[in-house]
Amino acid sequence: MAYAFKGSCDSHLRSIPGVEALTEYADGRSGRVTRYTVERGTIATDELDAEELRRWVDGHDPHTDASRGRELRSPHADLILDGTINAPKSYSIAALVNDDLAAEFEALQDRLRARIIATWQRELNARRGAGGSIRERLLRIEVVELQHRRSRALDPHIHRHLWLNVKVLGEDGKWSNVDSRVAMKLHTLINAEGELAARTDPQWLEALACNGYTLDGDGEIAELASAVRPLSRRSNQIEANRAKLLLAWRLEHPGQEPDHDVLQHIDRLAWAKNRPNKPGVLDEEEWEELVRDEIRVIDPALLIARQPTSVRATAIGALDRDLLAARAIVDADSRSTACGGRFSNYDLRAGATRAVAVSGIVSPRESMQELIDEVVVRALAHTVDLLEQDGDRPGHIKGYMAASTAELKVELAARFDMLTHSGQRVDHEDIVEFSQETLPRDVTLDEGQSDAAAAIAGTDRLVSVTGPAGAGKTTMLRVARTALERQGRNLVVVAPTKKAASVAAREIGATALSLHALLADHGWRWGRDDAGGEVWTRLELGETDARTGAVFMGPRRFVLRPADRVVVDEAGMVDLHTAKALAVVAAETGAGIAMVGDHLQAMPVGHAGAMACMTRRATAVVELTAVHRFRDPEYAALTLRMREPDSQEEALAVAGLLDERGSIHRVADAAQARDVMVEAYFRYAASRARVALVTSTNEEADAINEAIQERRVEMGQLHEDRLAIGQGEQRLLEGDVVQTRRNDRDADVENRALWIIRRIGGSDVELVALGDSGDRRRVSLEYAAEHMHLAYASTVHGIQGETTDASVVGPGVDASGLYVGMTRGRAHNEAIAIARTPALARDQVAASMMRGSQEVSLDDSRRAAQAELGRAARDPGTRPASALEAQHDWLLRAARTLLDIDQRKADTTASAHGRDAADNSTNLDQARERLLARYQLVTRQYEEAIQHAENPADRARPDRFRLAHDMGAANGPSSSAGLGR
Repeated sequence: MAYAFKGSCDSHLRSIPGVEALTEYADGRSGRVTRYTVERGTIATDELDAEELRRWVDGHDPHTDASRGRELRSPHADLILDGTINAPKSYSIAALVNDDLAAEFEALQDRLRARIIATWQRELNARRGAGGSIRERLLRIEVVELQHRRSRALDPHIHRHLWLNVKVLGEDGKWSNVDSRVAMKLHTLINAEGELAARTDPQWLEALACNGYTLDGDGEIAELASAVRPLSRRSNQIEANRAKLLLAWRLEHPGQEPDHDVLQHIDRLAWAKNRPNKPGVLDEEEWEELVRDEIRVIDPALLIARQPTSVRATAIGALDRDLLAARAIVDADSRSTACGGRFSNYDLRAGATRAVAVSGIVSPRESMQELIDEVVVRALAHTVDLLEQDGDRPGHIKGYMAASTAELKVELAARFDMLTHSGQRVDHEDIVEFSQETLPRDVTLDEGQSDAAAAIAGTDRLVSVTGPAGAGKTTMLRVARTALERQGRNLVVVAPTKKAASVAAREIGATALSLHALLADHGWRWGRDDAGGEVWTRLELGETDARTGAVFMGPRRFVLRPADRVVVDEAGMVDLHTAKALAVVAAETGAGIAMVGDHLQAMPVGHAGAMACMTRRATAVVELTAVHRFRDPEYAALTLRMREPDSQEEALAVAGLLDERGSIHRVADAAQARDVMVEAYFRYAASRARVALVTSTNEEADAINEAIQERRVEMGQLHEDRLAIGQGEQRLLEGDVVQTRRNDRDADVENRALWIIRRIGGSDVELVALGDSGDRRRVSLEYAAEHMHLAYASTVHGIQGETTDASVVGPGVDASGLYVGMTRGRAHNEAIAIARTPALARDQVAASMMRGSQEVSLDDSRRAAQAELGRAARDPGTRPASALEAQHDWLLRAARTLLDIDQRKADTTASAHGRDAADNSTNLDQARERLLARYQLVTRQYEEAIQHAENPADRARPDRFRLAHDMGAANGPSSSAGLGR
């Protein structure tokens, strides 16, 4: 409520009791917000005061206070869903320095708001019937709009919040809750509409052209883009000032939380620090003039009027629609990696909308819909429909897969099938002897490590070694290397990144390189096609490499022999494309593959599942269970439970134990979470300990990095007399912790390696490795500007493979991020949760632990899509209209259940493959037999009913109505194939 009536965007106000603060915000202002009512696509407006807004948010009629449907009393219940109309920051700068553009930008947001809320009313639904199985279309929705000119740091950031009330009116005349799952999944399309408006709206682009402005490839105003980063840097400086002021206030007021007035005062002080004519109370005109002064310092030319230019546009008729369709597929596919490659109709429509947005056309929104629809239709021709037997499905169900991704999954499985060959493991006594020769006297292998070393040094063609963080995989590989050398065989260690390979080479003492370097030496090349899709090709012997001009004569640096063992370290991060190329190389050379890693840690940038795909076909599978990294054995055992809880109840139990240990840090808002992470860096740095700060996004990492840098400058630890420009125009100073983001053979630096800047020279930057190695490197200033950034904090991919003294994990991370982050610190690990109560904090951490099942094969993806469809509400027209259709629907559901049982059996078999494991599938077999018996009985009854049906249409039902029976009959209890294998 306070947020609604404040003049700037202050997300930290979530900690303020809303109703009590309402009158404070209304004083001196209109105290009213605009409500938009959308009914059958028609939009009406009115205004609500503070009390009316409170009723409205609470699910009541704002004027009469009458309840709308069932009261929402759960503390977890959604009251509103907040969608933000956000534009590139250069738009806000343009609006600040050009009055006419300010008006045009508001008009652009007005048009986009109307489009968004009309889309919500048309696409969203409520749920009716038993279990919410019926999709009820919406007659009416209500939205409140909040308009903000600034960010909390008081720099220009014009944006709007659209609050969609969860109480919606269905076409049946009943009030109930919107289906929030659909609303969240529709958001990708809403975001795409924003991109389309910003890049193609004729009125907006004409207004830009009249002021001499154009858009660049990123959608920023090209002539103002240079001011974006410096203003953001100032914003981060304000955040650092605010954090110190807030810390000082809390020290003076122990046990208290600041109210709205205190927070507002702190914000003003933080913004005014080091500014001339510090404003005590924010004045609009004074604020605008001070920001203009800052822009003038950045570049005086930015405030000078420019000569008008003309709008350049591509004619709609000149567009290559097939290319747009390919781009739509690439867009949807790239966003589907977390769902096994599956995407929805919403995702595909969003991809088509984004493809049209960057096509160069300039046209009113309504005239582009036919083009977007055609692009979607053409794109569908390049997909695999995972639910083709299930007829129509809601737009949010992820039931499609790019044909290229489906083909890649099938081909990878076939490649590994061809490599599957049983062998013999090295004797246990020999492994003990080799470990005594190789390892220090006080280090021994546990049983799991010994089994893994014996398997890798053995003759099985495919070996899989999985294990949690800190399980001692590197120690085991040192022994495996010795065992292979005794047989005259080579151990070649590869990793998804050169950084990980270098660590492996140093710790194992074997040849180690990036997996891509090995593949490149064997002729593989990769790049992007015109649509942006990933393309892998292979040079033939004697063929000229188009990139280098050299003739390819076969591998030179990394020649593999039959019986050599290629160990893929950090194998959970290997994507499908790369794994397929490795399988081809292994088949050609006769080398064996051992994948060593953890699929539950950081995922690859591309499609995941390569390690799981090979594990299902490996003849030697070892799972490490002991953890050696942590000083506290109780915490080590807890990380194993955190890694993959089998239920929500188990996840809550683990979260409870973490809370008891003090490993959950509860905060009131995102700003306080950031402050906690900044303070953690200085606390551990003071004792010369290293702390990992793990964030959910790169943007959050950047904000924390620059806040720490700013604090270090003020403390005198860093000096601004010499600086370099880093990636994204970051300021880099001597003494900063940085990360290099591209392999460079000449400079001998690796992607994601961590360094401290030792010296900044006139042409290069001298780096020293962060850690004990003391390695020193020099990179050019040009390299630093393109491929180096601050790294006090990082995302899970940046910290994967690191071991530190402590770790702090920020809010919003997924299961992999939480697990990786909470297993970096030897002595201390903690997770931050934004929550009002300790119970809610535990709930939040527990929710972060939960993972979806892996979708390795197409059958896995089909079952996942069918399960998602089974949870969704369906249109009334798709529900059974007769007893015959009810029978048919039951048969389809039963067939899905049979598929799921067979998949669970297959997963159990694959997990135990190559290991001595108890067979716990008896209960599944019994359940399958019972269900199959009933299924076959209902099938006979159904077929008889069709033959005797009075309605000719029922007697002529299409063959797809019998598909489920055919699948079940082919896989009875006596079948060993199993569905989905």
